[in-house]
Amino acid sequence: MAEIQVENPMPDSLAPLRLPDDRQLVLRVMPMPADANGNGDIFGGWIMAQVDIAGAVLPARIAKGRIVTVAVNEFIFKQPVSISDLLSFYAKVERIGKTSVTVNVEVYAERNPANLQVVKVTEANLTYVAIDKDGKPRLIPTT
Repeated sequence: MAEIQVENPMPDSLAPLRLPDDRQLVLRVMPMPADANGNGDIFGGWIMAQVDIAGAVLPARIAKGRIVTVAVNEFIFKQPVSISDLLSFYAKVERIGKTSVTVNVEVYAERNPANLQVVKVTEANLTYVAIDKDGKPRLIPTT
């Protein structure tokens, strides 16, 4: 994967960053004005909902059916998200249990297309459980 310039948490500094090779791009979305608060930043709850959607992609494939979110183990907002940032959600399976799958999701924002900057804005760990038609936990298929 090519190196790109990424804004560090410290203002006015740039450092090369490699986007994650060990993760899959599972969602890309651009927040709109309706997703912003009065200051023009995107609501944290909106970002959390998008992370939950993105985080469910790999567990749903693994479980081969219905899953539900049972835990948000960790959620870190590293940078604010603005209207028109293009958000890319990368997921990696951390653990597969008998009925559950734990996933790590990293979110990167592409900003300022004329002088592109990519900033890691959010990171989260979530756990999903496979359920049957009655909403009871079921075993994850091994094949």
